[in-house]
Amino acid sequence: MRIALLLLLTLLNCSKEETGSPSKPDTALATPFASNASNITDNSFTANWVLVPKAESYLIDVSTSNSFSTFVTGYSGLEQSATTVEVTGLSSGITYFYRVRAKQGTEITNNSNVITVTTTGVQAEDPTYLKDKANTLANPFFVGVAVKANQLTEGSSYDVVLKNEFSSITAEYEMKMNPISTGSGSYSWEAVDKIVNYGNNNGINVHGHALVWHNAVPDWLSNFSGTDAEFALEIKKYITDVVTRYAGKIKSWDVVNEAVDDNGNMRNTIFLQKMGSNYIKDCYQWARDAANAAGDTNLLLFYNDYATSTNIPKQNKVFTIVDDLMTSNLIDGVGFQMHNTYLSPTKEQIETDINRAVVLGLKIHVSELDIQVNQNNDITYLTEERSLAQKEKYKEIVNIYNALPEANKYALTVWGFKDNESWIPYSTDLNHPGNDWPLLYNNKFELKKAHTGFLEGLD
Repeated sequence: MRIALLLLLTLLNCSKEETGSPSKPDTALATPFASNASNITDNSFTANWVLVPKAESYLIDVSTSNSFSTFVTGYSGLEQSATTVEVTGLSSGITYFYRVRAKQGTEITNNSNVITVTTTGVQAEDPTYLKDKANTLANPFFVGVAVKANQLTEGSSYDVVLKNEFSSITAEYEMKMNPISTGSGSYSWEAVDKIVNYGNNNGINVHGHALVWHNAVPDWLSNFSGTDAEFALEIKKYITDVVTRYAGKIKSWDVVNEAVDDNGNMRNTIFLQKMGSNYIKDCYQWARDAANAAGDTNLLLFYNDYATSTNIPKQNKVFTIVDDLMTSNLIDGVGFQMHNTYLSPTKEQIETDINRAVVLGLKIHVSELDIQVNQNNDITYLTEERSLAQKEKYKEIVNIYNALPEANKYALTVWGFKDNESWIPYSTDLNHPGNDWPLLYNNKFELKKAHTGFLEGLD
């Protein structure tokens, strides 16, 4: 009897398997896979993707940013029933990005992989001159560039571009102590005079950079054998003589440059060793006294440093110095170097850093702006994608600066003219292993997308 019952149960189970029993259908949609674009023209392309079973339609996004922070008009979640769509109304020579989601009823999948496509043709960059657009603003400011004396020859490419584009100049190296001071009370003025006269004769603002910097100490001072008090007197004499000579001609000076190390401590320089912890305030006092004695009561004194947006200990130490100088009315502004990359710092980091000076009522100088696109040495030429990313980063920082209150604006200075003359490529100081293209003009002095980004930041 027991054997018969087991046999009956087995037969019943087999019968259920043969006839099938109701089960919940598999309704989950697969995430789409986007394919390469086709039919690419100057102003359109066809986006393609693989069919997703059970999908009723697809949603396509198209952007000029691989982060899809903005969308091409009409292509934000555009619904399509087919697995292809012609994307139209585009600009020539521009890189676009597209992605797809599948939809069934209210169910929508995650985004597909992202496809990159560049339209054919060449996108002409905006030829508007930087200073012209800046001067039309409700609260204009100087647009500056770093220069070398040998670039300032009448009729040269540098001369033409500078006069058209820029309203301020900073000497890249020739106003530092090492090339000027040849001995106690002995100076080489030729290069500085050329830069200052060029600016003054052409109505261009001249920013002095820099009176005291640990990497520009002349040999005779590095090997100084006198007492520490005598060393301090030499620094006082140097600052006094330089500021006096150019009183009324140089409108602003970086008095001390990069006095804080990357750990947020006072940098252990020859000035700190021989003059003590008060050396910074002494240098600013000597500069202020020299200007006033020469009748230049409008000279602006700046402190200048790098990487303060991402290095918070360093940022805090810099503002400790700034606060101390403010108690004696010895500082007018802060220079933020901004040797940035296309990825860093973030907009929020830059704003937080700069706003610490804004709330103190100080002038802001974005003093040495360039934007690296090859900091990891992973490209061998400036790709469209990196070029667009660089454009957006220039736009971002100019937009941040342009939004500052009028009282805090001074100048935004790009650190050089052409990519091939930048200090960034192969820099051992910066630990930059390969080539880069960080400026507004390429090697042929042609406008880059970065230049258009700068202009768009002024909108």
